[in-house]
Amino acid sequence: MKRVCFLLKVRPGRLAEYRLRHTAVWPEMLGALSSAGWHNYSLFLRDDGLLVGYLETPDFDAARAAMAATDVNARWQAEMAPFFEELDGRGPDEGMFTLDEVFHLD
Repeated sequence: MKRVCFLLKVRPGRLAEYRLRHTAVWPEMLGALSSAGWHNYSLFLRDDGLLVGYLETPDFDAARAAMAATDVNARWQAEMAPFFEELDGRGPDEGMFTLDEVFHLD
């Protein structure tokens, strides 16, 4: 499994609502993520809006492509896009800034 870590920036005025939205992620979205190969997926949110995402997947490009092919992902991304800064017209799933893994202790 490949470990993937990414960053996004949530708008400061939208933090509470962003947190609330993730207490009730649509079951269809959860199923699509699992089916597309997103495993052990977590989001961490700092009070200044820095969002850190972590997931494990055999192939991140394939997992992203599988999600991009789903209707539920298109709907979720459209609803979530206004929460984020610096997307430059891209959806949150396209605006992820991935980090290179430099160390892992198993």
